[in-house]
Amino acid sequence: MKRIVLLISTAAVYSVLSTGCATILTGKTQKINLTSSKPETVEVDGIEYKAPGIITLDKDDKDKVLTVKECNKKVLLKKEIEPTFWVNIFLGGVFGSTTDYASKSMWKYEPDNVDVDCK
Repeated sequence: MKRIVLLISTAAVYSVLSTGCATILTGKTQKINLTSSKPETVEVDGIEYKAPGIITLDKDDKDKVLTVKECNKKVLLKKEIEPTFWVNIFLGGVFGSTTDYASKSMWKYEPDNVDVDCK
């Protein structure tokens, strides 16, 4: 009986350490809030969106540029490491951090609130 409890406990600890915290908690996409006093068209990665509104971007290992079509205004969406990624490092979850890296969930974009008014 002790062996079964030990086996189940070991499997539970391994499953917790081998999952990616950023992948589970924040996912592979990020929502960016676009504010504007009048309707604007923006483009990110060749895809057009309408502002004001909330857009969903796939996380990636590169910066993205948001372009406001009406006035050619450009906003850099700079990639940064998602804070939840560090939870894996501090808890010793090497497997979890590699999961976050491979799924690109370890990244986030700043700013996550963008004013797209043409001024």
